[in-house]
Amino acid sequence: MKKFIDTLSNIWKIEELRNRILITLGLLLVYRFGCQIVLPGIDSTQLGGLADSTDQGIFGLLNAFTGGAFANASVFALGIMPYISASIVVQLMGIAIPYLQKLQKEGESGRKTINQITRWLTIGICIVQAPAYLYGLEAFGVRDSAFILGKGLDFMVPAVIILVTGTVFAMWLGEKITDKGIGNGISLLIMIGIIATMPQSFVQEFISRTTDNNGGLMFILIEVIIWFLVILACILLVMATRQIPVQYARRTASGGYEKNIMGSRQYIPLKLNASGVMPIIFAQAIMFVPGMIGGAFDDTAFGQWMQVQFSDIFGWAYNLLFALLIIIFTYFYTAITVPTNKMADDLKRSGGFIPGVRPGKETGDFLDKIMSLITLPGSIFLALLAILPAIVVKLMDVQAGWALFYGGTSLLIMVGVAIDTVQQVNSYLLNRHYDGLMKSGKNRKVA
Repeated sequence: MKKFIDTLSNIWKIEELRNRILITLGLLLVYRFGCQIVLPGIDSTQLGGLADSTDQGIFGLLNAFTGGAFANASVFALGIMPYISASIVVQLMGIAIPYLQKLQKEGESGRKTINQITRWLTIGICIVQAPAYLYGLEAFGVRDSAFILGKGLDFMVPAVIILVTGTVFAMWLGEKITDKGIGNGISLLIMIGIIATMPQSFVQEFISRTTDNNGGLMFILIEVIIWFLVILACILLVMATRQIPVQYARRTASGGYEKNIMGSRQYIPLKLNASGVMPIIFAQAIMFVPGMIGGAFDDTAFGQWMQVQFSDIFGWAYNLLFALLIIIFTYFYTAITVPTNKMADDLKRSGGFIPGVRPGKETGDFLDKIMSLITLPGSIFLALLAILPAIVVKLMDVQAGWALFYGGTSLLIMVGVAIDTVQQVNSYLLNRHYDGLMKSGKNRKVA
């Protein structure tokens, strides 16, 4: 405990780190405040039906992602998901469109152009989703009397503009957190929304177990123990790596390398789950599509089947497709974020090589093969953790809201984002010669 307090004290001593943390907390507070502001023209006292409709199911998960803004008919009701959807579309298009492929190879300037394209596509998605959300409120149990100004253009046009602006502002907050704060801003916005619903979900589970003679305190204790074990599994998935040995040789005048080795052996850490939580987020965004397809064919048996099967986030069909998408996106995201050919070229230029593998293309192929081999168990493990809430609901009869924190999207995002943020704080501490949050021992502060 004393070491933890000392570490917090060391964090406060580093002015840049302190300012970044304060900026992050301030921007997150702004986002949480905006989630409570109801759209002008809607009576907030008549939104009980909307809250009841988003207690569980796929819209309950969306409500959790937005931190309750969806159920509040807030200015941030669409959340950050349109930006996530736009990012998915742009990255998928990058495989087939030469212009985007060229931008990906142009470094920082290309990245800025891709980000700009993503922003404009986000606005386009919001323009489609905002009217659908407003007109769909009636289907969620919101009565017409809740619309103080009615549903005419004098309400719809300003409301759509506000919803689009809310998502753009949330996107801006996320980017500012990434640039000026600590951690990945977009991921932090999602995480803070998830955490906001966690206390209420636990209280509901506690009341259900203790008042309905449904297991009592002992079952609550078992659930908490299992929850901590799942957290450890999530941490293992995020932190596990395969170490690839690398040696260095002296370059000769002819451009080759001498066989005698210079310096100590080093390692390339290839992560078991190099894509982090992004496959979960990508797959979750796609999982809204089957329900929309079912709604489009509502008058057919196929449409009704689609709605029944893919509106229940704890159903077998939903989770089977969800797990499959996670495995696919894990491979996809790993392929575009782990440039094995570039790693091989960098090794060759610096005189490094993997023992038993020739520098250059063969090294790139070797690293790509290793990444494919370790990504398979990593993706399966990730998919199993993602569908664990459905397993918990079926086997342990856990409340739907609390079950979402047993692995699944919620817990994986929370653990992944928390570890990423702690690692960034840790790097600041180590650079200033302090012990990090993940390292034991005494301060190594030097004059």
